[in-house]
Amino acid sequence: MVDKNKSKNNEPSGLSKKQKNWIYTGFFVGLIIVLFVLNNTGSEPDKGPYPPNYLAASEPQSKSSPAPDFNLPTSDGKTLKLSDLKGKVVIIDFWATWCPPCRKGIPDLIALKKKYGSKGVEIIGISTDSDTKDKVVPFIKEYGINYPIVYGNMGVYQSYGGIRAIPTSFIIDKKGSVVAMHEGLVSMSVYENHIKELL
Repeated sequence: MVDKNKSKNNEPSGLSKKQKNWIYTGFFVGLIIVLFVLNNTGSEPDKGPYPPNYLAASEPQSKSSPAPDFNLPTSDGKTLKLSDLKGKVVIIDFWATWCPPCRKGIPDLIALKKKYGSKGVEIIGISTDSDTKDKVVPFIKEYGINYPIVYGNMGVYQSYGGIRAIPTSFIIDKKGSVVAMHEGLVSMSVYENHIKELL
């Protein structure tokens, strides 16, 4: 009888099954976190298996590289050669008339051209319209686009790393090197920061 009472009195001082489960779970989660941190620090992610010509979305490239030159037809029947714009800061915007984010960003590009065009900034809109190519000129007039629009082709898309989404924009410095690229809609302030650094 005494032994039974002793064993009953000793039970509360031990850990219950629920408490042990919590300890094991906590230990397991802690181990996972430690392994995750060890696996993701001190490594070289830039040397991982990225696809060819990969550019991280909305991040500047770590090193500038020469902008692939092009000679493309403009919406007004002329041609535009990128290398002729050396000495200017250039924003290239891949877009289409049917793309809502593209349409949303165009007023900002118009404003940037008005503000910085006389200071050595050029904006080039590269239309990716194919089936809707006939809508480009009416679109330019409707929006009052004040910068050159050219018609893109597969060659220029591939030379710029493959355009995975639109809008996609490239920032080119006065020497003709791509210093940054952005996928998706970019705020006017982001463009202005690039412009102020490069002018």
